[in-house]
Amino acid sequence: MLNPSDILHASILIVDDQQANVMLLERMLRGAGYVDITATTDPREACALYRRHRHDLVMLDIKMPGMDGFQVMEQLREAEPDGYLPVLVITAQPAHKLRALDAGAKDFISKPFELAEVLARVRNLLQVRLLHRQLQQHNEVLEQRVKERTADLRKSYIETIFTMTRAAEYNDEETGAHVQRIGYSSREMASRLGLDTEFVDTIFFASPMHDIGKIGIPEHILLKPCGFTPPEWEIMKQHTVIGASILGNSESPYLQMGAEIALNHHERWDGGGYPNGRRGEAIPLSARVMNICDVYDALRSRRPYKPAFDHAKAVDMMVRGDGRIKPGHFDPAILAVFNQQHSAFRDIFDAYAGESLALG
Repeated sequence: MLNPSDILHASILIVDDQQANVMLLERMLRGAGYVDITATTDPREACALYRRHRHDLVMLDIKMPGMDGFQVMEQLREAEPDGYLPVLVITAQPAHKLRALDAGAKDFISKPFELAEVLARVRNLLQVRLLHRQLQQHNEVLEQRVKERTADLRKSYIETIFTMTRAAEYNDEETGAHVQRIGYSSREMASRLGLDTEFVDTIFFASPMHDIGKIGIPEHILLKPCGFTPPEWEIMKQHTVIGASILGNSESPYLQMGAEIALNHHERWDGGGYPNGRRGEAIPLSARVMNICDVYDALRSRRPYKPAFDHAKAVDMMVRGDGRIKPGHFDPAILAVFNQQHSAFRDIFDAYAGESLALG
């Protein structure tokens, strides 16, 4: 709420080429108790004064030599970032009144001046202007609170992600190092594909949860050093469905993408993957991005059933195929970026081997 003191302490700029008019208006305003009044008889100074002081009201004469009031309003419009033009025009020409309102002025006073009219229109416009500023400030406070709340929620989501990721790592330290690197490599791939910053940020935190469903796979199958029997393989494939079930039905964008990746990261571009045999663009983009990073990192890592391959061998297996892995398993556009810039993924593997995933 405004009180009378707020209005009387508002800043007013008078722009009129006639010194007599300036003196008369200033006398009227000061007599009514207004204390912050600036005046100029040079319209070319008006915009600079307004930029410097951000006056609450500009009393602007229309007919002035060198630069008329309409030209001054054009400059003021460019100087006012929120688009609100606190202008009260001064004119003796009836035709100028409508044109001034169309140009953005909020009201007008006529010449010759009448004390009651001047004071009433000034007071009314100042009330509107100050309330408008109060609303702006209130909105800025609300916006800041929303940002802070969003940051708190993001931190909470990320803490949840780290907790679940650590749970998935519990059975196998080597797999733990693998999922930690996946966040970095998925973010790198998404960035190199030119995806938007929100996607890049989200996949960094979502992709390490891709194997969360392995929590539900018996250890004697999960850590088996040799090939699976057909029944064991069917159980193992269920980690995708289990992971999606664990992460699903959440409002967190990180967990939503995490569920999407968990379910689909073993699907193949050619339709030969699992659990649903999706092909091509029916596979979510997040899973296609993460999948190629996952395969590269798995090839570079030692597993109970295989040795670790060096970078050149892993790239060759993915780009040329080796019987088990085929280029047709991957989104061709993503594979092309990987082939052109594979050294970046080598650097990530080397830099973050055994590291813990960090915030940011």
